[in-house]
Parts: sequence; C-alpha cells; structure tokens
Amino acid sequence: MEKAVTIALAGNPNSGKTTLFNELTGSYQHVGNWPGVTVEKKEGKLKGRRKDVVIMDLPGIYSLSPYTLEEVITRNYLLDEHPDVIINIIDSTNLERNLYLTLQLLETGIPVVMALNMTDLLKKRGEKINTEKLSENFGCPVVEISAAHSTGLDELIDTALAAVGADTRPQVKSYFSADIMRSIKDIEDMVSGRVADASLRFYAIKLFERDEKINVNLSAAEQGTIDNLVSACEEKYDDDTESLITGERYDFITDAMKTAYTKRNKAKLTMSDKIDRVVTNKWAALPIFFGIMYVVYYVSITTVGDWTIGYVEQFFGWIQESAAAGLAASGAAEWAQSLVVDGIIGGLGSIFVFVPQLMILFLFLSLLEDSGYMARVAFIMDRIFRKFGLSGKSFIPMLIGTGCSVPGIMASRTIENEKDRRMTIMLTPFIPCGAKLPVFAMFIAIFFSHQAWVGPSMYLIGILMVILSGIILKRTKSFKGEPAPFVMELPEYRAPRAKHVLMHMWEKGRSFIIRAGTIIFVACTAIWFFQSFSPSMIYVGDDIDQSMLAMFGNAIKWIFVPLGFGETWAAPVAAVTGLVAKEVVVATFATIGSVTTIMFSQVTAYAFMVFTLLAAPCFAAIGAMKREFGNWKWTLYAILYQTGVAYVLAMLVNLIGSAIFANSPATTQTALGAGILEDVSEGDVVNGDVVLIVFGIILVAAVIIILVNKANQRKKYGSLKGTEV
Repeated sequence: MEKAVTIALAGNPNSGKTTLFNELTGSYQHVGNWPGVTVEKKEGKLKGRRKDVVIMDLPGIYSLSPYTLEEVITRNYLLDEHPDVIINIIDSTNLERNLYLTLQLLETGIPVVMALNMTDLLKKRGEKINTEKLSENFGCPVVEISAAHSTGLDELIDTALAAVGADTRPQVKSYFSADIMRSIKDIEDMVSGRVADASLRFYAIKLFERDEKINVNLSAAEQGTIDNLVSACEEKYDDDTESLITGERYDFITDAMKTAYTKRNKAKLTMSDKIDRVVTNKWAALPIFFGIMYVVYYVSITTVGDWTIGYVEQFFGWIQESAAAGLAASGAAEWAQSLVVDGIIGGLGSIFVFVPQLMILFLFLSLLEDSGYMARVAFIMDRIFRKFGLSGKSFIPMLIGTGCSVPGIMASRTIENEKDRRMTIMLTPFIPCGAKLPVFAMFIAIFFSHQAWVGPSMYLIGILMVILSGIILKRTKSFKGEPAPFVMELPEYRAPRAKHVLMHMWEKGRSFIIRAGTIIFVACTAIWFFQSFSPSMIYVGDDIDQSMLAMFGNAIKWIFVPLGFGETWAAPVAAVTGLVAKEVVVATFATIGSVTTIMFSQVTAYAFMVFTLLAAPCFAAIGAMKREFGNWKWTLYAILYQTGVAYVLAMLVNLIGSAIFANSPATTQTALGAGILEDVSEGDVVNGDVVLIVFGIILVAAVIIILVNKANQRKKYGSLKGTEV
C-alpha cells in the first residue's frame, strides 16, 4: 500500500489556486477574482489516480509574514503540519510579484514545485518564460499549466509526487549579501536542534527580521546575541532588517527574470488596459457600474425573468388545486387542507416562483465575476471608500456578501485592523444578499413593474449607507483610526468559461433552493400554525384576526406606523419573520395573503424594501457576526445599529415621500392580492413616478454631502480653537 501524500497548494490571491483545487479534487469550491475567497484551508482527495493523495487549498497570500489571518493560517500549516510537497501556483502574467512568495516557500525546506498558471494569456501578450532557466535559477521543478482549461495537470501531479522527500534546503551560495548571510548562518547555528533541519533557514531569517511571532525558546543571552547581530546590520546598511531581506529577495528575482523571462510589445497596451481606461475611469466608473446593474435587473426581473414567472405560477397553482381537490375528496379536515394547500404549498410556492428570476440574475453576476469585471468594482469602491476614511478591503466582504451575508461576514477576517474589521462586519449586511432579492422581486413585480432601476437602487442605497455609516462611525472612539491599506492585483479580462459560470450559478441557486426546502419550509409551517389557531388552540380558519399571529402583530404594529406599514398587523409580522430568513418575508405575505388583503402604496412599498435592505440580517448571519466578533456585546451593538438605520431611513422615505406625492398615484393603496401566486390585474398596478425612488437616493446623498462638509470644516478650523488669531 502506498504511503499517503499531502500536497499543499500555495500562491498569491487570484493566481488560480482554488480553480486548480477544484480540478484536482472534483470539488466545487467557490472561485472568485478577489482576495478573501479562501479564508480557511480546505481539504480534498486527488480524484482518479491515487486516493491516498490529499490536496490542501491554503488561503491566497503575498508572503509568509504573519500580518493577516490568511498568512497566519498558511504559515502555521506549513510549519506545524509540514506537508510532503508544496505546489506553488504562479500567475504567469504577474511573474515578478508571485516569485517573492516562491523564495519564502523554498526557505521552509519543504519540496516546492512551481505551477506556471495562465501561460495562455501570457502567450497572447507576446511574452515567454523559459521554464528550464527558471527551474535552474530557483532550484525547483517548473511546470506550465492552465487550471481553467485543465491542461498540464497530470504532469504537475507526477512532478509533485516525484519531488516528495527531495532535499530542497537552500545552499550556502544564497541570494543574500555576505554580511547578511553570515548573520543568518550564525543564527542557524544557534537554533539548530530546536527546529527541523530543513526549516533552519526559514526560522533564522525570521529571527533576523525580528519576527515577534517566531518562538524557538531562546534564552535571554541568545536573544541578546541575535539582537546585536541584527543591530549591526541595520546600522551598517541604515535600514531595518525586514526591508533589507525584502530588497535582496527582489534583487535576486530581477536578476533571475533577465535570463528566464522575455517580454515583448513593451509599449503596446493590452486589451485589459484599454478596457480599464474606460470602466475604471474616475468619472465614468460608477455610472458604468450602475448602468450594467440596470441591464442585469431589467433582463432578470422585468422582462425575461417576469415572463418565466408565469409558468411557475401556473405550475404551483395547478398543484394547489389538485391538492385541494384530493384532500377534499378524501374527507380531510379543514385545518389539514389549509396546512397543505395554503401553509406548505402556498408558502413554498411563493418562494420558488422567483427561482427563474434569481437563476437569471445569478447567471449575469457569474458572467461579470468570471470575466474579471467584479474585481474592477472592488478597485472602484476602494477609491471611493478611502475618501471617507474606510478601508478598500471592506468592500471585498461586501462583494462576497451579495451572494450571502454569512461568507461575506467571514471574509472580514482578511482585514488585519481590528477596528476596520468590526466595522466591516457591521456594514456588510447593508449590501443586498441573495435572500433579500425575492422580497425586492415581489414588490417590483407588483408595484414597480415598469421601473427596472428600482432593483439597482437597492444596491446604491446599500453602498451609500455603508459610506454614511463609515463617516459617522470613524468619528467615534471605537472605530477611529487610519484605514487598513488595500493591495489587490487586477486579473486580466477573459472570456467567461461556460463550465465555471454555470457552476457558480447552480451553487447560488442550489443554496437558495435548499434554504427554501428546509428553513423556509419549517418557517411556513410555523407561520400557518400561528395564523390558524387562537391562543386557546381553536382553529380560526379565515377569521385570521383572532389568531396568535394577529395578536402578536397587533402588539407590535404601532412601532411601524411611522414607516407607513403599521396600520394593519400583517406587514409588521412579515418584517419580523424576516429574521429567520429574508425569503420568509415573501412566504409570510403569501400565507397571510391567502385569507386577507394586504395594502401598500408605492411609497410604503419602497419604505418596506428599504427597511428589509438595512435591518438586522437573518439568524444565520447574526450567528456569523457573533463568531467573528467573539462576544454578544458587539453583536447586539451591530443589530441595534443596523435596525436603527433601517428604521430612520424607511421613516424618512415614508414621511417625506407621502408629503411630496400626496394625492398622487404613488400614494394610492394597492393590494398584494389574495395570495402572492395570483396574478395582479393591470388595473391594480400603479405606474408610479420615477421621482419617488430618485428622491430616496438624493436624500441619502444629500446627508452624506452635509456630513462630509461638516467634517472638512472641523478639520480645517479645529486647530484654531484656543489660538489667538
């Protein structure tokens, strides 16, 4: 029996590491083109050839200096677990920057195999890498691959397995200068026997760099000797040792590339450069982004998506009619018929009716992501965020949170600044996640069927509230400080790959369907129970106002009166049940709407959408916040802040919107209908004024401008306080 082998995948963010992991293991881990997609190590077995080969997908990092969580996870795994071989995945289009990590990996003493990924893109640019010369310069095997097209993978695995057990310790003829090398060798002699022989070089260099997280149980005298060696080098070269090591590594890389890398068409702009001149333009970037989102929503929700809904409605309508007829014929009790037809089929049908729209939406988002455009959105938002004191790193979790807030909140681990990380956790749920989209789709279909920009306006308001919150929170003691720096490599634009796009679309769609069949199924059943029985457990049937749910709704509805949807108890109950899962809001309206009519105007409908967008997220996301904060104090603080912001903004939309549009179609009450699955007739639809929504956006923008202006005034004139002028 062959001995089990562990292969670790290590590389920079966006180098194709997770794509390679999926190809080697047959897994379907999410692949993104921004940092933070992999925030924990993932394990899988090599498919096909040998079942005893374990593949570890480590977080994408730029170096083994433990400044971020990803670097800590990767470094600890390599030093503590000591895998048999490392496959160092390298983005060939950014060779020099990627090779810095390669040198550090070689210093660990673990066998390393370089996997030159994306060489197809490199060749299109007219550039070439001499793999034999690169292998000679770095002392490790080099294999050209394309993870996206599954080429070169067999050779890569064969090379990695052949490297197991090889002695890869760097030779004395190092890339460091003589003085530095002598100091490193002295430190190696001092710690010899306390760490693995193969890793001596790595530990010695880290001690030379004054890395505080390296612990080899040195005595006070030994630590003093090392400090003297380090101080002598720093004094001689007039620089800190970490900078000296970094500089000499890059000097070596530069020299090595002269013989191994041929760059052509130096003055010629690549296609990505030409596109970026437009889509990342200072003035055009945001309009282009929202224009793209407008098209996405127009197709997904308003046109093609709306057309597909009719077929699903008919299907579930037929199921309801068949179930009702079958239960009636079998003599089932009235409550049993109501449970199955209205509670289960009606509740789940109200969610599944939006699956076609969401699948189309997920398809478009996957196309944008796989093409490399979504990475540009992060770059654009970084430029905006930093103007308001926020870290550009904060937008990456928010971008990931468009699928689900839970992984978005977890991705905040990539932010090393604790204050920025806490603020990112608090603000990530402001960005619309996949669970909120059915709520928006329902209200858009009924109240804003001819205004495709209503959907994108939710993203705009979410982003604006993140910026506004950043301005406010950065001026409090708990969050004050300089934002963390944000470094991100923009990937080359490429044609989206059908396999990856469809896989991402299915992942997101499947997650939605699973939630509908589990959490939402239970929630629909519970809602039906509480709306169908009185506190004395008497079945109330259509007399829903006597139910436990109605009693609860009547007890809390006064809270929502300023928001415009507290006159009856149904909408407040839906707003609260959204804590279970945001999709349950739709199921609640469907279940309650089967026996009563729920009224909204365009103004109050939009206020409800704003409240749903910004209020506390679902229980799963709250649990994720608790795990990342580490305590309930900050979690409760975040929930109160989120819900408070949602309440204030929804109230402003209702009060000011109702005043401006008094006695206009925008304030005319429209019924959700006797159940969400029933078609809303043309006469019931109010084609409201576009200004209603634009007003909400302008209102938020105006508040931001005022606050920024005041902040600038304080900065300008604050220093004059107490000074003679």
